[in-house]
Amino acid sequence: MPYLCTRMYGIIRKVLFSIEPEKVHYIVMRRLQWAYNIAPLRSMMKKMFVTTHPSLERKLWGITFPNPVGLAAGFDKDAKYTDALASLGFGFVEIGTLTPRPQPGNPQPRLFRLPADKALINRMGFNNGGSKEAAERLRKRKEKLIIGGNIGKNKDTPNEDAIKDYEASFRDLYDVVDYFVVNVSSPNTPGLRALQDKEPLMHILNTLMALNKSLGNPKPLLLKIAPDLTNEQLDDIVEIVQTTGIQGLVATNTTIDRSNLKTTKGLVEAIGAGGLSGMPVRERATEVISYISKKSGGKIPIIAVGGIFTAADAKEKLDAGAALVQVYTGFVYEGPAMVSNICKGLIA
Repeated sequence: MPYLCTRMYGIIRKVLFSIEPEKVHYIVMRRLQWAYNIAPLRSMMKKMFVTTHPSLERKLWGITFPNPVGLAAGFDKDAKYTDALASLGFGFVEIGTLTPRPQPGNPQPRLFRLPADKALINRMGFNNGGSKEAAERLRKRKEKLIIGGNIGKNKDTPNEDAIKDYEASFRDLYDVVDYFVVNVSSPNTPGLRALQDKEPLMHILNTLMALNKSLGNPKPLLLKIAPDLTNEQLDDIVEIVQTTGIQGLVATNTTIDRSNLKTTKGLVEAIGAGGLSGMPVRERATEVISYISKKSGGKIPIIAVGGIFTAADAKEKLDAGAALVQVYTGFVYEGPAMVSNICKGLIA
């Protein structure tokens, strides 16, 4: 059935890709939510797309993940669709990036497809309704799904005050998420990537770790890093993880690199700034994961993101040293049967 669904989605995708990307995202997600709310359709989706097998389970940070395939942050920023996404077989879903105050993000259009490269470019700019609103939604959810909370700073918050934003969102989401991810690596908020420098990053992570312990039931705290870091910067990241005691990394975010694309240079230049995701990031993301895994002696748990479309892509990341994987762009191109297809491939 998932195979037939994949074939059908290949046809439907042509129609979907004729509509502006951000608009069609919300159309599709509202339809998915509608289907989830109808009990027979919900049951049918779970039967089609949820794959379970003992070999798929992963135990990490005291959490048992039913399978290693999650949905990356950015897809369900405001935690509006977590129940519906559970019916598609995801082992976990990462919401956000959330900021303490709502913000509209960057001007539209801000999401672009590069079909020749199986890629997306986005400059969304942390558009979200705020961490308090997302927390209220999560309190009302029905499905038992592992949720990660990806947090960032508001665009108008100076970098020297960024920690206040991270603390506020951490407090808002603390009771409703299973783990946290600190995002300082998006290329779409001006100056944000400067927080990846050693001194400001140490300050943010140490402060959040102290807050985490003070709240009584510490949650795993991870850092999301860019694929554009040099080996020397990755060495610093490994040292920072070991020094601060955070529980792992998400590798990697989108890239600002535009080399070796099949899409014409003119079209890429016309699209302009933004983070590139999808197949062009696959190789570099795997390199980063492998480097960190070897440098740390395999002691830093890594959630892999970047160019995962198939079971072979997922296995490549796991073999490189990742404990879990996340999809985003591949999900857009491959459709609703993607998670089931990956899980069945990993079982095989």
